[in-house]
Amino acid sequence: MLQGTGSDVGKSLLVAGLCRAACRRGLSVAPFKPQNMSNNAAVTGDGGEIGRAQALQARACRLEPSRHMNPVLLKPQSEVGAQVVVQGRVVGNTGAQDYHTLKPTLLPQVLESFHLIGQGRDLVVVEGAGSAAEVNLRANDIANMGFAEAADVPVILIGDIDRGGVIASLVGTHALLPDAERRRIKGWVINKFRGDPALFEPAVGLIEDRTGWPGLGVLPWFAKAGRLPAEDSSSLNSGGTSDGQLRIAVPRLPRIANFDDCDPLAAESDVALSFIAPGEPLPQDADLIILPGSKATIADLTFLRAQGWDVDLAAYLRHGGHVIGLCAGYQMLGTRISDPQGIEGPPGAVAGLGLLDIATEMTGEKTLRQISGHGLGQEVRGYEMHMGRTEGPDRTRPLLTLDGRPDGAVSADGRVMGCYLHGLFAADGFRRAFLATLRPGRDSDLAYDAMVEQVLDDLADHIERHLDVTEILRIAGIR
Repeated sequence: MLQGTGSDVGKSLLVAGLCRAACRRGLSVAPFKPQNMSNNAAVTGDGGEIGRAQALQARACRLEPSRHMNPVLLKPQSEVGAQVVVQGRVVGNTGAQDYHTLKPTLLPQVLESFHLIGQGRDLVVVEGAGSAAEVNLRANDIANMGFAEAADVPVILIGDIDRGGVIASLVGTHALLPDAERRRIKGWVINKFRGDPALFEPAVGLIEDRTGWPGLGVLPWFAKAGRLPAEDSSSLNSGGTSDGQLRIAVPRLPRIANFDDCDPLAAESDVALSFIAPGEPLPQDADLIILPGSKATIADLTFLRAQGWDVDLAAYLRHGGHVIGLCAGYQMLGTRISDPQGIEGPPGAVAGLGLLDIATEMTGEKTLRQISGHGLGQEVRGYEMHMGRTEGPDRTRPLLTLDGRPDGAVSADGRVMGCYLHGLFAADGFRRAFLATLRPGRDSDLAYDAMVEQVLDDLADHIERHLDVTEILRIAGIR
């Protein structure tokens, strides 16, 4: 199990890299994360949803994702509340305080999923959440040491030198843990190192002396990490990803979800993709504005209006702009959104942006399915993950055909459109055709899936060069 000295120390990426390295050594390996908190999720073939990072880790193992790879997924809907997904299915909503009393009831299902994932495998690489030393949350913990003790797995501690204070964070974690948990940690790794490793050598001995834990390597910064799907919205930039000729803007909503839909666009060499921070106007010279997914559609639509982004959108379209809405963004483009049952927040209804003649009603059953079809004469594939049923006249001009049925809507002038399909732009043919509608004659040879595979292999090479992978596998019981 990889645990961190804090959040965003690179655990997800390290698990993916170790999984690919172990897979290439001929081992049967699978990823596992007991509890995740993220609105970036993926739909599994067995009809559930898991954190996006675990789907990437499954890919690193050359496996299809399973709902048991991340048995507890918390999807924040407010500052203190979240939707709770257990073994791939929504079981309800909870506040932060109530969740701590709920956790003990979830441990049996977490352990069940762990054992199911491990059946027939040589190795399971487990990812912790947050910090190993969150002593205020230790009671009933299922994410870090509570799980490690219940499942009896050894732990490697990850520290992030890029944020500073890595020596204190490793030694401080040792100081806060009880003896039994200290003994469970078998070594540590320094991640995101920049500069001359020789300058850190004196610190290696100091950390080993103060903790008794051996160092397993110092991992330099992996520049290609930005080409892999990110899980945390804190990683989203507010500036462009390139100096490209095609400019795409995405308003950064507070509860933005499944923002990895934009990754294939950002990977194009001639595309400058920007996430627009609150307080900043939507650029009027953009070639495309994307309204992304959201975990709380009405709340984020209210926020969008508070920023004046609705006014920006109207002005942008008056001057010939193009807008596409994905999932919740698609719902926002309509004339009305109603949530009579209070599924995503207080019961009620609001006017939509009125840019598509459609209306959405939130329903109690969540749509979760992998799906494929066609759009712009090209194959598309991905998944649906949404509450709500959308109807209206503009649906007679669907954007896509999925499993033989129409999906999405397009305005009469063809400049506003939306759909429910996540992963739309990962299809190379559709992405090229779509961008060519914005810049006629434009072409690209980017093969997105092949690029992700190459980056995973490069990550495994990087880890093999700088970490003692053989010792890590020995710690995990691989001889």
